[in-house]
Amino acid sequence: MPPRNEIDPRRLVGVHAERITNVSSTDYPGHYPDEDHSWNLEKFQQNLKVNVQRLSQRSIEFDLVGVDASIANALRRILMAEVPTVAIEHVYVWDNTSVIQDEVLAHRIGLVPLNIDPALMYMRSPDDGPMDRNTIVFKISVVCERNNDAPKGSTKPSELYKNHELLSSHLIWEPAGEQSDVFVGQTPAPTNPNIVLAKLRPGQAVEMELHAIKGVGKDHAKFSPVATASYRLLPHINIKKPIPPHLAEKFQKCFAEGVININPRTKEVSVDEYNVRKDTVSREVLRHPEFTDMVELGRVRDHFLFNIESEGPYAPERLLPEAIHIMREKIAVLRKAAEALLRDPGDEDVQMSDA
Repeated sequence: MPPRNEIDPRRLVGVHAERITNVSSTDYPGHYPDEDHSWNLEKFQQNLKVNVQRLSQRSIEFDLVGVDASIANALRRILMAEVPTVAIEHVYVWDNTSVIQDEVLAHRIGLVPLNIDPALMYMRSPDDGPMDRNTIVFKISVVCERNNDAPKGSTKPSELYKNHELLSSHLIWEPAGEQSDVFVGQTPAPTNPNIVLAKLRPGQAVEMELHAIKGVGKDHAKFSPVATASYRLLPHINIKKPIPPHLAEKFQKCFAEGVININPRTKEVSVDEYNVRKDTVSREVLRHPEFTDMVELGRVRDHFLFNIESEGPYAPERLLPEAIHIMREKIAVLRKAAEALLRDPGDEDVQMSDA
């Protein structure tokens, strides 16, 4: 990461006490006299950077640098709405004597994330019937009974009853056709086996057949592969004048923890080059008149701090490449339409049915 003072001022969004300035990009042809800002692939490749900051089993934080906000936001929206997953769509209730109505229980079951790789399944249209390559079948058969061996005087439902909760682990996969070979080594199941779907008491039972299909988040949120997909711009803090030693701690408290460093010997104040990303740019420092002329706040317009939480079969590091793949497919369709217009610039609309 370059030092703060090396960032081109044209890349900065100004954050002031009462307003925001320089929000829009200016690196396009004709904005600056005698400067060529036409798009250049080599320059774009030089500026484009993707730096992973943190990676865990379920989430990833990375920096996307050198793209316009429209591109970053398109990737975010594709992540939430157009990267496909597999979720339960059809619920056939044979028996449900729990206190939860059939429709509510079916909705809860539909939101359970599954570990099924969407690449192994086909999309199922409304006119298609269920097949082994477009439908995964699960079954639930749970009956709550009293536990005759429960400890005397116990009041815990887990000790008093058997199957006192309907859990996501009760979804049992029923292989069909070639599915046993297709899903070898990765048995279809919920990603979390401990999700409580309903509470049961003796005499209550749930028996269902569930059909899972491939879909996208823009049709229903249960198909979204992410719990969250968000970004924010990298904060920029420029100390224009030395902070007086007696005001150093007060200045430090105006920012998030770790953002401002104070030299214990000289009391010199500096901005932590890495931890500056933790700042929320609350503008608290601008409320104090003594600091008004000493500091300048902003954000780097083309430096996006992404945070993505995976809630399905995708490993977190796989989500961004999947979103880029879908964006490239969309660009290919748009390119095909543009080429068709160039070949036949008539008044009629271009037919896109074969795209």
